[in-house]
Parts: sequence; structure tokens; C-alpha cells
Amino acid sequence: MKTFLTPPEIAEHVVVWGQAKTQHSARTALLLGCLAGVYIGFAAHLATVVGTGTFAWVGLQRIVVGAVFSFGLMLVVIPGSELWTGNTLMSAALLERRITMAQMLRNWSLVYLGNLVGALALAWMIAGQSGILDGAFGVQAVQIAAAKVEQNPGHNLAYFFRAIGCNWLVCLAVVQAMAARDIGGKVLAIFFPIMAFVASGFEHAIANMYFIPAGILAAELEDVRVLCGIDPAVLEQLNWATMWQYNLLSVTLGNLVGGGLCVGACYWWIYRTPRATHISD
Repeated sequence: MKTFLTPPEIAEHVVVWGQAKTQHSARTALLLGCLAGVYIGFAAHLATVVGTGTFAWVGLQRIVVGAVFSFGLMLVVIPGSELWTGNTLMSAALLERRITMAQMLRNWSLVYLGNLVGALALAWMIAGQSGILDGAFGVQAVQIAAAKVEQNPGHNLAYFFRAIGCNWLVCLAVVQAMAARDIGGKVLAIFFPIMAFVASGFEHAIANMYFIPAGILAAELEDVRVLCGIDPAVLEQLNWATMWQYNLLSVTLGNLVGGGLCVGACYWWIYRTPRATHISD
């Protein structure tokens, strides 16, 4: 029995997969989007906890944080939900003319909104209600969030390019998971690209929908403010407006390029256009 798909078969599967996503009702797309936002939020919270403190070798700390973060995409792909960054691969179905621009944008809008709601809900639960971030973990959450909305020349452009690298790897993880035919194969297919994007310092819009709100909410906690040690001017810059202005807008655009163009459109052109018929497996 064949245990994986070849690259041309993956390209065909991505087209069919993208077409199927347009069949969701609005309620289903929103709910599945909410679940994915929660799942990525779980991974982001775990990464915050594991990343608290110092390692003798900073590179090792990044690898460990990336390793634990990878389980978020495993939860998205294996039980099933809708993650906007992965759905940028629907560009292949659009180029194949299996779906329309309106259908793709409808899916993206509903799923992006669902991801945001799910991530915000988890941030509220963990940072605002659970007490888990009352202390060192909360300080770490604030430090992560503050760094992501840092206001300096070139910040948005830098985050745009970091986001391209991120979703290039995320979408490669998604297509590799499609190629695998068993759970173990899917886990391995997801683990390495996701670990690599986190360890590399790239930026993921949906993860940031948890990281930044969690930091904003944690910064309101008295214990965290006592321990924080962050310049008050920096804390003032950490708010709901700067989350969009200095992070999510540029990161979302970069993720769109990384997944929709560098993976979805690129592999469609290689394997699905008439010139590709002679390419071997």
C-alpha cells in the first residue's frame, strides 16, 4: 500500500481540498475557525510557558519552544478545523478555476474572523480568568507581546518578510501532512517545518492573535506589573490599536504571500499547468 502522495498528486489534492472548503456554510466555517484559533492559542500559551526563564544556549531554547508549538497545527490538521494561514493554499484552486475569487474571499473572511474570536477567547480565559499568568509566565507574555508591537523604523516591513517565511513553512507542513497517509506520518510532516519557523523567529498572524492579547491582559495584572520591569512607555504602546497597526496587518499580508504565492501558486504552476505534464514523480 502506498504510504504517501507524490508531488504532482499533492498538487492535485491541494486543488480539490481548496474547492471543498468553499462548500462550508458560514456557521461551519466560523465554528471551525474558532476551534483553530483556540488550538493555535493552546500552542502559543505552551510556548510562552516553556520559553519562560533562560537557557544556557538561546538557540536551544528556540528549538524547544518551536517543538512544543508544533502541536498546534497537529490539532488543526488531524482532528480538523479551519486555519486561515493554511487556507491561503486555496490560491491553487483559484488558479485552476475550480473556485471563484468571491468564494475564496468568503472562506478567508469567515475563517480569519473565527480564528480571531477563538484566539481572543482563549487569551481572555488564560490571562484574565485562570490565574496562570499571575507571575513569571505573565511577565513572559507581556515581553513577547511588547516585542511584537515595537515601534521603530522598518518594523512593519521586517515583520512582513518574517511572515512570508513563516507561512511558507506552515503551508509546506500542511501539504506534507496531506501527503502522509497515517497519523505518525502527519505528525512528523508537521513537526519539523513548524519547529523551524518558530525557532527562526518568523511571524504567524493567528498565533499573534493569542500572544498579543494575552500580553495586553497580563499587563493589567498587579503581580505582573510589580515583576515586569518593562519601561512604562513600552507598556503604553501595548494596546489593541498597536496590535493591528504594528503587527497583524503586516503579518497577515506576509502570511498571504508566503502561503498563497510561494507555496499554493508556485506548486500549481509547476505541476498543474500544461507545461508540467512531462514532469516525473
